[in-house]
Amino acid sequence: MSGASFITKESWSDPEQEFRASFGMWVFLSTELLFFGGLFLAYAELRSQNYEAFAEAGKHASFFYGTLNTFILMTSSFAIAIAVGAQERTDIKLVRFALVATLVFGFGFLIVKGLEYHEDIEEHLIPGAEFPSGMPAAQMFFALYWVMTGLHALHLTVGLGVVGRVWLIARRAELPENFHRTLEVSALYWHLIDVIWVMLYPIFYLVGRST
Repeated sequence: MSGASFITKESWSDPEQEFRASFGMWVFLSTELLFFGGLFLAYAELRSQNYEAFAEAGKHASFFYGTLNTFILMTSSFAIAIAVGAQERTDIKLVRFALVATLVFGFGFLIVKGLEYHEDIEEHLIPGAEFPSGMPAAQMFFALYWVMTGLHALHLTVGLGVVGRVWLIARRAELPENFHRTLEVSALYWHLIDVIWVMLYPIFYLVGRST
């Protein structure tokens, strides 16, 4: 390996322990999908009852920021996939570079999201007395928008901490034997964030655009 070598300390004590760790991550990811799944079901039910209001409200969501962040997040997932592939080829330099790229794109996503939220606040797109539309259903749309995109941003922030930790490990002169597993489960979490956003993008940024 270029620039680093694997060592046995910090490795899993046995294969069963490694399996339990991997299985635990899959269970965690499943609970996260169930959690967001409930919110998606709530959105689907409310939209079915208030189709026109949701379509009109969707036109006020920033298509530019939503599309830009979709590109940024998908690129970040591509970067961490490169890191996993590079680790399998024991190319630690590429692993480090790809992890940095993932972090840069992740922070970029949050910056763009912050700009979008600032614009939304200026336009009073927060459910309440100053909401521009008199339709209660439009406020339901933006209540879900703030909750679901906010929770996604929170998960992405946690993901940045997870990927950052992996990057710090990758900078060591000698890598622990279980580094590949640490990287893989971290990439799984990052891909989950990407998958959730891919589902959020059409329901908030594309709804109502064709009418």
